[in-house]
Amino acid sequence: MTDKAKPLRIFTAALATETNTFSPICIDRRAFEASLYAPPGKHPETPTLCTAPITVGRRVTAQKGWELIEGTAAWADPAGLVNRQTYEDLRDEILGQLRSALPVDAVVLGLHGAMVADGCEDTEGDLLQRVREIVGADVLVCAELDPHSHLTARRAAAADFFVFFKEFPHTDFVERAEDLWRIAIDTLEGRVTPVMSIFDCRMIDVFPTSRDPMRSFVDKLMQIERDDADVLSLSVVHGFMAGDVAEMGTKMLVVTNGKAEKGEALARELGLELFSRRGTYRMPEIDERQAVAQALAAPAGPVVIADMWDNPGGGTAGDATVVLEELIARNATDTAIGTIWDPMAVQICMAAGEDAEIPLRFGAKSGPGTGRPIDGIVKVVKLVRNAEMRFGESFAPFGDAVHIRLHGIDIILNTTRAQSFDPSLFSVMGIDPTSKKILVIKSTNHFFASFSKIASEILYCSAGTPYPNDPARTPYRRARRDIWPMTTDPHGLAGGL
Repeated sequence: MTDKAKPLRIFTAALATETNTFSPICIDRRAFEASLYAPPGKHPETPTLCTAPITVGRRVTAQKGWELIEGTAAWADPAGLVNRQTYEDLRDEILGQLRSALPVDAVVLGLHGAMVADGCEDTEGDLLQRVREIVGADVLVCAELDPHSHLTARRAAAADFFVFFKEFPHTDFVERAEDLWRIAIDTLEGRVTPVMSIFDCRMIDVFPTSRDPMRSFVDKLMQIERDDADVLSLSVVHGFMAGDVAEMGTKMLVVTNGKAEKGEALARELGLELFSRRGTYRMPEIDERQAVAQALAAPAGPVVIADMWDNPGGGTAGDATVVLEELIARNATDTAIGTIWDPMAVQICMAAGEDAEIPLRFGAKSGPGTGRPIDGIVKVVKLVRNAEMRFGESFAPFGDAVHIRLHGIDIILNTTRAQSFDPSLFSVMGIDPTSKKILVIKSTNHFFASFSKIASEILYCSAGTPYPNDPARTPYRRARRDIWPMTTDPHGLAGGL
């Protein structure tokens, strides 16, 4: 595949976001610039969620004495449809950089897998197909992706192999980038020939790896990878239920060393095992009344209430007030909320200044099912420009932010939508999260890795309807209807395997 007398030339870039096609928040270029837009050579030393192939690639290519040509890295926090011109401009920027870099021996990309642009349902497939057309059939093309994505036939045909994060919360994106590069190096040096085998599980579900049965299933996958030399990588592509696209659903991906038949059999075996436990993976969920009552009655704190379906990481606005309304109605104090997205309210508070007491209306502006705007006389406690919280080995921006206090409740308002990854969200705003009886955060499960270290109890709260979390009832227009739970027996197994 390569001329070993010359240092190899490898092109890398990243283009990623997660599209909730039901979200009213559209993404334009400003959304990428607010989260991450790094032209060649400008990517920071630490990776973001979908750019670890770049930072890991710097290290491994330096060790090998190879040349890494960096293209643009762009990431926007999840929301609704991507403006078509924005997608095409960023895509063409990266493709132009690739053309300028030719000849290359490999293309290693960081993608998400659930991006949808207006008029382009399969953006990753579009990008990968164009990459393949530029480099030809003999150049290695591979990518790391988020499991909350759509594994389409078009993108599978364009790439040599994919590696997806295994963990949800996604604490392993650096480790999986290392897997990606390991397989790429072994391929380029002639030791392996990666072949992808894909099994359609014909289902859509939520698969947190912080609890069984998914914890044990992922551990099993990693054991197979260690024990079977033919297996290069195993990935569960969870699917993304808020993405109304034709190929939405859960897939099992097996990458073998040239053993397609073995890979197909293993993908089917593991995929059917995953399917057999459908409906048992999701966290137990309670409504806002039960969550607040249970938190108030707890003997010690902090009790973490995860407002799980108003999760900006799933594309919602993050401005729902349903849980806050219940806390106010129950006269709760010793409580902190992080965050409620309201750029207009932040601007008003910034103008007022710290220690000001002002009338303010905030929250619940994005659409129905998010509660009602909150009105009151608030105290502006702290203002922070360009606030960030930790997320694993990286940092997640949540924009200009303010800490206000209303009825004894500490509330963080922010301008850049971001889910609640880490307790540093509170501490950077002057709130000690460990001193509070109740912490309300907006995240489905990414919060677990860090908040579980300080929480006395974690409550998963399903409040309002900002996110389509019941596929059996979601008004899809494009997604297939022949998968569970839209139909009860999609494999024709009549209840047995």
